[in-house]
Amino acid sequence: MNNLFKQKEKFLIAAFLVLLTTPLYSQLSSKETTPAVHKDSTGYIVKVGDKAPVFTITLTDGRKITPKELKGKVVLLQFTASWCGVCRKEMPHLEKDIWQKYKDNPHFVFIGIDRDEPLETVINFAKQTGITYPLGLDPGGKIFSLFAQPKAGITRNVLVDKTGKIVYLTRLFNEEEYNGLVKKVDQILSHK
Repeated sequence: MNNLFKQKEKFLIAAFLVLLTTPLYSQLSSKETTPAVHKDSTGYIVKVGDKAPVFTITLTDGRKITPKELKGKVVLLQFTASWCGVCRKEMPHLEKDIWQKYKDNPHFVFIGIDRDEPLETVINFAKQTGITYPLGLDPGGKIFSLFAQPKAGITRNVLVDKTGKIVYLTRLFNEEEYNGLVKKVDQILSHK
């Protein structure tokens, strides 16, 4: 009986070792232990202190915003989409806490960047959420992919100072991060 138990034990160990060396297990293992985004990563490919990537965006009213128009201004970018429940929760707060407070400040630009949705959807999204800050179109998520990995989640906010450097990043409407964003906007814009 003891000999039979030892044979089963050896068989199980051998089977386990074979499993470890098979291509299928290797693929699963490498995906689990070395993912493109580590578990503690936020999905951003930029960080605070980096120069913000440059881009041109078309707003829902057809107006184009170019890098030249953003130069020397404090810029807040909110990456969003109509299908994003967290975005819908955050947007009225951004409207009230930041946009309504600074919309007439000539040193400030705030753009919501809708990730890969058609114009009509984005216009309806703005109406549904009650926001009045400008929304721009991001076909194929090309602008988003300048800041974060293409499949990373949203909502995301990127605050850029007047020198073009990223000074604050948030994601997923984390209350602590969001409150820090509001304070940072207040701080930067009070020092024009």
